[in-house]
Amino acid sequence: MKNPFEKYARQFTENRLLKKIQHFAKQAGLKVVYSVLLLFYSYRRSDTPIWAKRIIIGVLGYFIMPLDALPDLTPIIGYTDDLGVLSFGLVTIAAYVNDEVRIKARLKLRDWFGEFSLEELVEVDKQL
Repeated sequence: MKNPFEKYARQFTENRLLKKIQHFAKQAGLKVVYSVLLLFYSYRRSDTPIWAKRIIIGVLGYFIMPLDALPDLTPIIGYTDDLGVLSFGLVTIAAYVNDEVRIKARLKLRDWFGEFSLEELVEVDKQL
């Protein structure tokens, strides 16, 4: 299967990803950031296979890329295409999103957003 996001892979570095999230976390919203973190922590797992890591890198590269289908400068609307791409990536690599990945993502969300209801994340978790 050809990775449709391979062309975005060169945009991905951990540093660029974390900078974008820290800068745009509130604007992007909890679901988008949670999706990104699930992919990121799945990528960092040693037992995630190379094919899944390539998809994750491409999807996160798309998220990082400054120009995409809908510019991220507009609140809410600008991140709808990103959420769609992130959702595709999550569904594709869902077998590698385990409880440890979810816990790490939720702890990081708490660092950036403060307290939140787990109910807000149910929609993302249902995809897995």
